[in-house]
Amino acid sequence: MEDIVRIAVGTVTLRPYVFAFLLVYLVASVTHLGWKKTFCFTVFGYLIAFASEFSSINTGIPYGWYYYIDTTKTRELWIAGVPFFDSLSYVFLTYCSYTAALLTVSPVKAFRWNLVTLETRSLRRSFSVLLLASFYQTFLDIVIDPVALQGHRWFLGQIYGYREPGIHFGVPLSNYIGWLTVSFLLVFALQRIDAAVGKRVERPAGIVNLPFRSLLGPVLYLSVLVFNYAVTIRIGENLMALTGILMFTLPVVIVTVLVVRRTNRYSREELAEHLRDYPYSPVAGKKGG
Repeated sequence: MEDIVRIAVGTVTLRPYVFAFLLVYLVASVTHLGWKKTFCFTVFGYLIAFASEFSSINTGIPYGWYYYIDTTKTRELWIAGVPFFDSLSYVFLTYCSYTAALLTVSPVKAFRWNLVTLETRSLRRSFSVLLLASFYQTFLDIVIDPVALQGHRWFLGQIYGYREPGIHFGVPLSNYIGWLTVSFLLVFALQRIDAAVGKRVERPAGIVNLPFRSLLGPVLYLSVLVFNYAVTIRIGENLMALTGILMFTLPVVIVTVLVVRRTNRYSREELAEHLRDYPYSPVAGKKGG
């Protein structure tokens, strides 16, 4: 029993930033999609991520050949050779990428102390959001993986490595191809869960119209980036940090310009479709359009 408690505590204390991000994800997702959809995606998302990692360390598919170093196996939860926290992180990375994609393609309504994406069922489940979110998540990993590979130089510790060093700061291109593939599957799973779970419920349990709720996911996305940039700079990998920052500068500027230009410039039809699909939206009863 003591060993179980120690491992459970260690799983959290060794990776506190993962669980901080996870907590933000839970707040954002539950208030956005409801408890049932969040629970289903957390479970199925984790299983998809775990299957991909288990497959890759044993067959090289989909990320290429890599291995985990089990130096913390007696201090945190591992499942079949994969650290629990690692597969779990895919879940919140997918959700924040998905909401960043929604913010990019949706009309936006702003009013006092709030900003709401006028998303619709068709937008949530569109191929545009699927493709964009998959690339958003992959680009996150392009920043995350190189600094994680240097874990021996910061508090993460050296937990994994590649059989053969890759061309991108030691990370092989196969890793990013795998991430794009798995991200596509994860976002698709989230879209299917959103479409199938609780579709006859007028207002899914857990949904709360928090101020600026539409920005929680995108802010989580940026927070993950900033955290990894900070660690990269802290360990002295300035070129790695610079390439990551430059890689995201243009996308952030484009999304910001799109959001500003589309704010309060939606059509009556777009507003009507949003309210028809989500009558409990915080924009209900607001003037405009």
